[in-house]
Amino acid sequence: MMRCSVILPAAGRGSRFVASGAAASSKIEFELEGRAVFLRSIDLFRGRPEVEQIILAVDPTRFDEFVFRWGEALAFLNVDVVRGGTKERWETVAEALKHVHEDATHVAVHDAARPATATVMIDRVFASAEACDAVIPGLPVADTLKRVDAEAGAGDGQAVDRVDDILGLKRGDADRALVADGGPLGQVCLGHVLETVLREGLVAVQTPQVFRAEPFRAAYEDHRALAGVTDDASLLERRGVAVTVVEGDPGNLKLTRAADAEILSALLRYRDAEAKQADAVNDLFGDDDDE
Repeated sequence: MMRCSVILPAAGRGSRFVASGAAASSKIEFELEGRAVFLRSIDLFRGRPEVEQIILAVDPTRFDEFVFRWGEALAFLNVDVVRGGTKERWETVAEALKHVHEDATHVAVHDAARPATATVMIDRVFASAEACDAVIPGLPVADTLKRVDAEAGAGDGQAVDRVDDILGLKRGDADRALVADGGPLGQVCLGHVLETVLREGLVAVQTPQVFRAEPFRAAYEDHRALAGVTDDASLLERRGVAVTVVEGDPGNLKLTRAADAEILSALLRYRDAEAKQADAVNDLFGDDDDE
């Protein structure tokens, strides 16, 4: 029987979320349909037979404040709250890993800002993890992908001049400075296309990602490989561990900007309505098998 510890990294500052107009100072505490984002993410794993531990790793600079606000509720939910990292995501996972039960056979990592993951997708990932060392959900890339020169949108004078050329604008030094400092043009210009990337065989990766505990711990002990890591599975890939991709969930959106909250709220309302309808049908016809 799988004994899985689930890590929910939640130590990020959510600067893009706040900057995009969200009222909440903390992305994970933002309320979606009356419930905080991180609580909805916790709900995804509560009651699952494979899950014996849930760890929420939060911003260490706000740890005491967070525990004061949410500690009682999280204790009731049997969730371990720990201090995460200060800069990179991998630091938060590494800190949480120190608290994983010794007898855990697997470790799952799920973004605390993905509160609407479909249960059927989580079922798929966990079922595959019974037989595989590492399992991640992914969706085939549908959009055309282009690699851009990211430095072309801001920075030195040459980059600003190139932005002017593209937009057909003639600007003075003051206007160029606004672009270089991240003014309106600096925000909308992402750079110049270097090449079109073939999308065949490419997938957009989601969470939860589930790993056998032993190779996952070993990967995180190799500190030289951790720098710049944004995806836990890549650590296993570098060590030659086969990573299996299963079908993801189009509704498994990550809350990054304020506009994402509107989409997630609509999705949650739709799923709640579906669940209520299914319950009503069961109440109406549920006793037929006993007749």
